[in-house]
Amino acid sequence: MEDIEVLVCDDSALMRNLISRIVDETEGMKVCGTAMNGKFLLQKIPSLNPDVILLDIEMPEMNGVQFLEERKKQGIDIPVVILSSIATKGAAVTMQCLELGASDFITKPAGSISADISSVATEIIEKVSSYGGQYARRKKHREILSTDAFIQQAKLMQAEAAAKKAGILDKINPSGSKTSLSATLLQKKVKEPAVVTPVREHGKIEIVALGISTGGPNALREVFANLDPKFSKPILVVQHMPAGFTKEFALSLDKICPLAVKEAEDGDEIHPGQIYIAPGNYHIYIEKSTLCNVIRLSQAEQRNGHRPSADVLFESVAKHYQNRALGVIMTGMGKDGAVEITEMRKQGAWTLGQDEESSIVYGMPRVAWELGGVEEQVSLENMAKRMSDIVKEHGR
Repeated sequence: MEDIEVLVCDDSALMRNLISRIVDETEGMKVCGTAMNGKFLLQKIPSLNPDVILLDIEMPEMNGVQFLEERKKQGIDIPVVILSSIATKGAAVTMQCLELGASDFITKPAGSISADISSVATEIIEKVSSYGGQYARRKKHREILSTDAFIQQAKLMQAEAAAKKAGILDKINPSGSKTSLSATLLQKKVKEPAVVTPVREHGKIEIVALGISTGGPNALREVFANLDPKFSKPILVVQHMPAGFTKEFALSLDKICPLAVKEAEDGDEIHPGQIYIAPGNYHIYIEKSTLCNVIRLSQAEQRNGHRPSADVLFESVAKHYQNRALGVIMTGMGKDGAVEITEMRKQGAWTLGQDEESSIVYGMPRVAWELGGVEEQVSLENMAKRMSDIVKEHGR
């Protein structure tokens, strides 16, 4: 079993040390080097050859945006995850980083960094294992622990941190060793799908509902950029993303998509050929009216640990559209959306799931497939065409 190798780039020595500690205390990953700005980072990449880069945005000499521009020029394909406090007040800059090729982002906690960095430890482990793990397996053909195994560790570390704060533990991991985990945990084997018998035949498609999480920002950029310009149905999207970012994310997608893309607002009428992105921290669902269906937003309790939740969206579509819908579930950690896209299929809707090979994390689509909720698995490369073809053929 080999480690995911992480290169940390941040101008703060304290931040470099804190992030490195989180990575190095996690079995299956290690920090192979650090850099204080983009200039030194570029110099270190050839010799260190990392599997993933954690990158600050605000740095002297060469900042994160400038590094990403140079990375693009040099054709460097190592995945980059943005980690910066500017993200909380500069969502536009974060979206610029995604447009330049960054894979994803993590927001640094507010307040005392040394005290609060543990609050994003789980997310750091998730993103490192997802993007770095995929790169190591596919580009370097190395045997890496599964993302599920890494998340299991992250939860344990989180519990230990909570116990320490409560005074139950004197010190986290006092031995200084990595969290113990069986090295036999590899990628989960996919079970045969359960048999689902729809209660009615497919109908004429009137709406598309899409749920996605880790790996979603770049996946949606690829799918939406390649949709048929004549795509005639509305698309409602749940992308797990913090509040404050979804509006800028929608604007960035609108630049490259042949359809109009906007952040959904409460009371929006649902129009053909329009894409609606659920706002961060709000569930999105449909309210049926005599004149037209409208979007409703809610801050009800999280489902599957998320708000917005794909299950809330899919449940609403299954209820109001039954067999007159297309459900799509794509790359993402956990199981959000899996149960209710299965209900969509039971009601007679068309359903697609992203395949394992092209998923950054084959979590949500895997669970949906095993539950029998996915009628057809599709690669990321072919998803836009398949969605367009189904809507064109069955949406008239």
